[in-house]
Amino acid sequence: MTPPNRQLVNERVQGEEAGPGDVSAMLERGRTLATPELRAAVERLAPPMDTVAAYHFGWIDAEGRPSDSGGGKAVRPALALLSAEVTGGAPETGLPGAVAVELVHNFSLLHDDLMDGDEQRRHRDTVWKVHGPAQAILVGDALFALAGEILLELGTPEAGRATRRLTMATRKLIDGQAQDISYEHRDRVTVEECLEMEGNKTGALLACAASIGAVLGGADDRTADAMEAYGHHLGLAFQAVDDLLGIWGDPRATGKQTWSDLRQRKKSLPVAAALGSEGPAAARLAKLMTEDAKKSQAEFEDFHEAEFAERAALIEEAGGREWTAQEAQRQHATALAALDSVEMPGGVRDQFAALADFVVVRRG
Repeated sequence: MTPPNRQLVNERVQGEEAGPGDVSAMLERGRTLATPELRAAVERLAPPMDTVAAYHFGWIDAEGRPSDSGGGKAVRPALALLSAEVTGGAPETGLPGAVAVELVHNFSLLHDDLMDGDEQRRHRDTVWKVHGPAQAILVGDALFALAGEILLELGTPEAGRATRRLTMATRKLIDGQAQDISYEHRDRVTVEECLEMEGNKTGALLACAASIGAVLGGADDRTADAMEAYGHHLGLAFQAVDDLLGIWGDPRATGKQTWSDLRQRKKSLPVAAALGSEGPAAARLAKLMTEDAKKSQAEFEDFHEAEFAERAALIEEAGGREWTAQEAQRQHATALAALDSVEMPGGVRDQFAALADFVVVRRG
């Protein structure tokens, strides 16, 4: 049974406890297999980049002491390992792809945190806050370079195909970040523009993760494309829930400030959907957003909590919150439908479905 839309954010934030037991096992497998390879990759970096990267991944604290704060849920490595099983191969076949995708993902986080001015990630100060903007840029660049290096070291035709797909996904990811930044200073963004941006920024890399293991295992392009479609729509669903969290999420769960996306003037899906509706709430929101777009960031940062709360209330009144929750469910269903065109072991299909439920709209 699909949970009520109001519960969507809370369920997503609950973490691994909320997912089926096999999802916890998949995520743990992703972490267990990928982490040693990620550590080995980071050790290739010249000092102090190796230490900065280790801090970012949560392996050490700001003073360089060992830490077990972790580096996220490992959804992308889990997808890459699972996709290797689509054609009957061992999950380890997808391990280089899992590591490469995770390196690119963290490259984007390092740069995004700096560009967005985010001071917290996973309940810790971000790299640029601790080690400075220059190190955040350099380490991000280094992780991106390592991703291609690790794949190409395999020296196989499949590795070349996988590298090409990862490179294309990275370019789309960067396109999405550029679109996201450009939208911050526009008073209005359409839902279609927002979906295109989020499909690039989030969907592209999840699409690559869902297919890269299969590619390394020798899957043909038709199979890889179908798995990419699954990952793309899963990414859109995932991002829709993140957009809800970016406005209404509990800072104790998200590790970010209250009204995080509103503080950054992000034109996320709830905002775009609300502005695209009709009625007095949408009109009032549009007026405020037009005024906001003309303000400097310093002026915007002086806003009182009540001003952000007013914007969040108008977005909800105009239907943006409800529409976004429903869009997450629509994209989730489209992701599952993409699996229908791929022949794979039934147990593998079930795990893809369970993972989709876990990261988006856990079913009760």
